[in-house]
Amino acid sequence: MGSKTLENEGQGGEYAPPSSTKPNATGGEPRGTHLSRDGDGTLGDDDGGDDGDSDHAAGAVTLPLTPDSASPAKSQKKKRKKPKKKSSSKQSSPPRVPLTKLFPAGNYPTGELLKYAPVENTARTTGEEVRYESRNRLEDETFLNDYRKAAEIHRQVRHWTQKNVAPGQTLTEIAVGIEDGVRALLDNDGLGTGDCLVSGMGFPTGLALNNCVAHYTPNPGQKEVILKSSDVMKVDFGVHINGWIVDSAFTMSFEPTYDNLLAAVKDATNTGIQNAGIDVRISDVSAAIQEAMESYEVEINGKSIPVKAVRGLSGHNIDRYRIHGGKSIPFVKNNDNTKMEEGEVFAIETFGTTGRGHMFDGIGIYGYGKDPFAPKKIKTHLASANSLYQKINENFGSIVFCRRYLERLGVERYLAGMNTLVNNGVVEAYKPLMDVEGSYSAQFEHTILLRGSNKEVISRGDDY
Repeated sequence: MGSKTLENEGQGGEYAPPSSTKPNATGGEPRGTHLSRDGDGTLGDDDGGDDGDSDHAAGAVTLPLTPDSASPAKSQKKKRKKPKKKSSSKQSSPPRVPLTKLFPAGNYPTGELLKYAPVENTARTTGEEVRYESRNRLEDETFLNDYRKAAEIHRQVRHWTQKNVAPGQTLTEIAVGIEDGVRALLDNDGLGTGDCLVSGMGFPTGLALNNCVAHYTPNPGQKEVILKSSDVMKVDFGVHINGWIVDSAFTMSFEPTYDNLLAAVKDATNTGIQNAGIDVRISDVSAAIQEAMESYEVEINGKSIPVKAVRGLSGHNIDRYRIHGGKSIPFVKNNDNTKMEEGEVFAIETFGTTGRGHMFDGIGIYGYGKDPFAPKKIKTHLASANSLYQKINENFGSIVFCRRYLERLGVERYLAGMNTLVNNGVVEAYKPLMDVEGSYSAQFEHTILLRGSNKEVISRGDDY
């Protein structure tokens, strides 16, 4: 999310001896009488009958019994064990198998690990206590495993998206498909009070088309938008566990015309990742991003158009329950000597455009975010605003949300209350961000962890 700079058991029958026998020539009891006393003297049952009282077929051979073989020899089939149901080892399509079933040991894939480039003549700019706390967090196995789980969920859901989304679908279908996938893999539908704070969407799914650079999501009451083959669509969504958000984005197009635009932005993002590191100045990362981005051009309708880095948006660090932590990485040269620090989490993203590169607010609302420093309780003249504020605190905290998320929780008639919260400065409303009509824009983004020995591109996949 861009920071505005701002499975029968069978049993054989028993053999019953003949009821009439001939007397023995030497005296004693009639032949065969002992069989009714000592048990079955056959080796098997020729006809496999189930009736223990049936007569033996004529001509059947019998064997004399000895003391050692006097016990019954019943023929019985062994019970077949039902095969145990194996746990699923492959994700479904659409993705609905919780990740805990795919990774029963609870160990999730590590992101891409990169070495830091040497940085000369620099000194740490934050206090030792702050750095110590940050280092401990990024080296904690529980923290890392939760973060990697969120990243794996993002990879699986976006792979499904890239494979299944196609022109003709509505943006609402696409957004709901992504969000249902995330919640299913988290095994948390987010409908109980506070469930969304345990895990869920990091912010509203962004589906910005063409000259809409960022911050658009389909909401109730808006005219439905259908994806066309000529569209360039930015897909930006986040996954959080315990408030730590994996923020990653990619761009989809369905015509080769825009391949160079996507290549430019992907290159710029990877350049930013390569240059980011502990003690690196933000201005140096920004300069490298712009140089990579603007070395490309795209041909549209026979005209070569340079790719421009977008002004007014930036990459950003991530804090717990806060998608924008306070530090920003613009995509153009600047004089910001602020340094990136060990233990920080950054969303390295870039936006490129064939337009002017300067944005303006579009029509409608993308989403809302509660001020992280706002009080837990407020009292306004509107009762609906007060109850809505409580609902926001209970379910989202400072995580950005949209109208679809409120209505999914069953909240009704909230617009007046929301406007009151916005006017009182405790909730911020985010609008779509636009470039000039007829232009096209693209976005790529990854989340990186600045660990002591390396930087982990935690959201890296084989797609981008």
